[in-house]
Amino acid sequence: MILEGKVWLFGDNVDTDAIIPARYLSATDPEELAAHCMEDINPDFAASVQAGDLLVAGSNFGCGSSREHAPLALKGAGVSCVIAKSFARIFYRNAINIGLPILECEAELSRILAPGELLRVDLSAGMIIRLSDGSRYQAAPFPTFMQEIIQQGGLIEYVRHRLKR
Repeated sequence: MILEGKVWLFGDNVDTDAIIPARYLSATDPEELAAHCMEDINPDFAASVQAGDLLVAGSNFGCGSSREHAPLALKGAGVSCVIAKSFARIFYRNAINIGLPILECEAELSRILAPGELLRVDLSAGMIIRLSDGSRYQAAPFPTFMQEIIQQGGLIEYVRHRLKR
């Protein structure tokens, strides 16, 4: 799967309450959550993010609570992929479970890239290409079964699809 999008940059230790503030956790609809996504650290994010945009962050992205609201808010906002140096393990699993692609990349992309740059991401190869100059950055590619979960839209749809076979 190949993705292309504009970069939104965030730093290290972005916790789940920064992704979706706790005052909105009574909502479960991804579109409703998306309306408040990142509002406490970037008030313009929810109104400005476009379907297909990419979120690039530093280390420990998604730390904090184990709620699925954070990846749901990002997916509902149209974020096509989150790329970070590292993820909190529970966020990583929740993102895969709901079908939000995420890539861990050792390069400090949150310090290398500029907001609004365009990237091409090959999820199956784990390759990230900066379109302005062709720079390439390697991320850990997903195993085949995880790529299938993402392609099916999450774990529940993946299991439904497998049961139909």
